[in-house]
Amino acid sequence: MSILQITEKRNKTLPIDCKHFIDGQYTPSFNQKTFLNINPATEEVLGSVSEGGELEIDLAVKAAKRALKGEWKQFTSSKRAAVLRKIGDGILARKEELAALEAMDTGKPYNLALEVDITRSAHNFYFFADYITTLSSESHMQDQTALHYSYRRPVGVVGMINPWNLPLLLLTWKLAPCLAAGNTAVMKPAEWTPMTATVLAEICKEAGVPDGVVNIVHGFGANAAGSALTEHSNVDAITFTGETKTGTAIMKAAAPTLKKLSFELGGKNPNIIFADSDLDEVIETTLKSSFMNQGEVCLCGSRIYVQRTVFDEFIEKFVAKTKELKIGDPFKEDTNVGAVISKEHYEKVLSYIEIAKEEGGKILTGGGRPESIDKGCFISPTIITGLTRDSRCVREEIFGPVVTVLPFDSEEEVIEWANDTHYGLGATIWTNDLRRAHRVAHQIEAGIIWVNTWYLRDLRTPFGGMKQSGLGREGGIHSFEFYSELSNITIKL
Repeated sequence: MSILQITEKRNKTLPIDCKHFIDGQYTPSFNQKTFLNINPATEEVLGSVSEGGELEIDLAVKAAKRALKGEWKQFTSSKRAAVLRKIGDGILARKEELAALEAMDTGKPYNLALEVDITRSAHNFYFFADYITTLSSESHMQDQTALHYSYRRPVGVVGMINPWNLPLLLLTWKLAPCLAAGNTAVMKPAEWTPMTATVLAEICKEAGVPDGVVNIVHGFGANAAGSALTEHSNVDAITFTGETKTGTAIMKAAAPTLKKLSFELGGKNPNIIFADSDLDEVIETTLKSSFMNQGEVCLCGSRIYVQRTVFDEFIEKFVAKTKELKIGDPFKEDTNVGAVISKEHYEKVLSYIEIAKEEGGKILTGGGRPESIDKGCFISPTIITGLTRDSRCVREEIFGPVVTVLPFDSEEEVIEWANDTHYGLGATIWTNDLRRAHRVAHQIEAGIIWVNTWYLRDLRTPFGGMKQSGLGREGGIHSFEFYSELSNITIKL
């Protein structure tokens, strides 16, 4: 299906209303309360969204609790794996529809959603379908007198609070291992991006997921659906991706019931470029790590440090390539950068650009709305130099198409600067010196460190952040350590 056909279909199907999905059925809120879903690129109303709260969360948790003891409990790992594969197939069968919904909800380019978000969402289910069949348990013989072996069981009802920047991708990153381990789920999508989660519920049911295993409650966070989910006594674990401040609030709310927690929080990731690297290769990837998804990726390298001897050359080439990026309609074939998520976030990002000016920063390109666009939450890719390491725009997470570039002289200096933050999610190092690559990588305080690449993931590897960028690790066996409880069984011989 062409982009033109997708946009025509989109216009014919609006409005798209999103209801809760509880115990296998779409349902409105008890009080019939709704809120509007707005397309950030066009400012048009996409439809209404049911606004849930404590009552809807309680109903969903009860359904998930019942499902733990029902038909789902009898599913073998092979049968769960078969269901996960069917979910992946269902996502790919509707990939154009899902990509269009994602582009309308988030403002991101349709092609990006199709090639990255939707494809990787299906892969999450395929991967964990295969991975679950490889799990083994440890056993120990004790002096011929006893046999000890481990037994892995589901953790129970898992609450999932999902972000708006990669709505389906990060939701499936949580849901796939959750289901693989035999749990049930109550999900609260971000209020700005409800549509693909709503469709995913239907795909799960069609794939053979029993009623009550997957539940969705739409709504807001603080003092609403989000708070009700984190505080509920029958929710056994919470997984959350989002801002550090929200993660802190969730941890406090979950403390009385000692829930298991997994957080992927904010990031202000360093992109370190040494003089011996291939600048053309660096710039090609740095364009992506700076401005992909409008810079609304927690792993974006928004703090760029360039060794002084190549600083001017890097700036000249980087600015020129950035100016070539096409910003505008997410459904145009050649669009590279779409709209940021909302009017509120648009104002926040622009406020940081003004702060940079006040701090003495020089805007080399971008800095505001493109002149050719008169509506929608569009911000041109922005490059700022002339700031110090202590500037707010260097230290604080902006989460938009804005990067700062600072020169450095020595390896020791840039390591100190890179680690001088309360974040610790990701980092990128560019060098053709193998010994330096290992040496610097070992000293960078981050959960994932790329050398001469960015955004390359193997789902078997641990993923998560240090410091205020997260809690715990997911991926491969690390996901199952979170989504299951491990018992030791001792048999006296």
